[in-house]
Amino acid sequence: MARAYLCIDLKSFYASVECVERGLDPMTTDLVVADPTRTEKTICLAVSPSLKQKGVKNRCRLFEIPKNLDYIIAPPRMQKYINYSARIYGIYLKYLSKDDIHVYSVDEAFLDVTDYLKLYQKTPREMAKFLIDEIKKAVGVNATAGVGTNLYLAKIAMDIIAKHSDDFIGELDEKSYREQLWNHRPLTDFWRIGRGISKNLEKHRIFTMGDIAHADEDILYGIFGKDAELLIDHAWGREPVTIADIKKYRPKINSFSSGQVLPRDYTPDELVLIVREMTRELCLRLTREEKLTSSITLTLGASKSSRDESFRDALASASHHFLSPTCSVSVMTPAVEELFWRIADSASTYRRLFLNCNQLVSTKSLHQSSLFELVEPKTDQKIQTAMLDITRRFGKNAIMRGEDLEEHATTRLRNNQIGGHRSA
Repeated sequence: MARAYLCIDLKSFYASVECVERGLDPMTTDLVVADPTRTEKTICLAVSPSLKQKGVKNRCRLFEIPKNLDYIIAPPRMQKYINYSARIYGIYLKYLSKDDIHVYSVDEAFLDVTDYLKLYQKTPREMAKFLIDEIKKAVGVNATAGVGTNLYLAKIAMDIIAKHSDDFIGELDEKSYREQLWNHRPLTDFWRIGRGISKNLEKHRIFTMGDIAHADEDILYGIFGKDAELLIDHAWGREPVTIADIKKYRPKINSFSSGQVLPRDYTPDELVLIVREMTRELCLRLTREEKLTSSITLTLGASKSSRDESFRDALASASHHFLSPTCSVSVMTPAVEELFWRIADSASTYRRLFLNCNQLVSTKSLHQSSLFELVEPKTDQKIQTAMLDITRRFGKNAIMRGEDLEEHATTRLRNNQIGGHRSA
């Protein structure tokens, strides 16, 4: 028996939430979600369906919106959107087990409804319509849905077919997928095919999913390696992975990462403070998650104004391996600072930086200590645990270091953000 999957996407989610909060109709209100304090170059996180119909593209910049349009600018409120998303997840839980739900993003989820159709006396399409109506009734947000016999087809039905359907529901099985979409262009409309993949395929006169399905597999494996297997499966509408498989998956390698795109060009003397801040934050996160890291990697991205054209947007990266796994701020901070001065160029300015803690192990697992390891880190762990207790009770900005209050520090600002945007 073929399985029945739904992929439900909340239509222009952030913009819809802002409309609902204002008592406005998301489908007829011209609204963008953007932070105007970041200048007109800021990216619009969401554009209402009404504005999209007037030619405004999603993820555009504020200055790109035609000046003759009258629209509302809503500053982002990320915690508000998370709360709405949680309420919608609660709707799914009223009718399905959590084991049959995979939350793909804040505004998108996959549902395996195979075993519920008989219970609710509905077809897969009727089940999708029922859940869309429940979401609209409960929170006022519109949704689209894809129905498919596997996860991939449900996603494609939602991405490509649903937008042209009167009820905003698309439906595909392997046969209808090949009939309707083998000649569809552009390839970038399909899940997991970006412009880079599309360009590589075009060099070999491959322009559609049908072309991929009938292409010489040796050519595809030569271009994409083992990733070609997924591309070929998707070209035929096949996807063996189930929600149960996703639930069981455990990554072999764990890591923590932190990154920033800065609002202006930073000199190395200014940037080193940001690097220290981020290192301390990762130390606290490691302590909270009861993890230790065996190595740390720092990557710096030069700003476009740096030096000459050959250096523009260059990335510099280096790693440090610890004598034994650690989460101690007194061990990690000097190590990262040494990495920074090793790769930073004194004549350049920077806009991007990333820190990765690699090869994580649990604090509860046994690991070989070093003869050169100081006793001091044990005190660090106690201090870091105490700091976490304080921030849990009184907020992230309840305890800070003096240098976090300097003009070009970013910790205070980021503590009030989620995903790099205002939380409220």
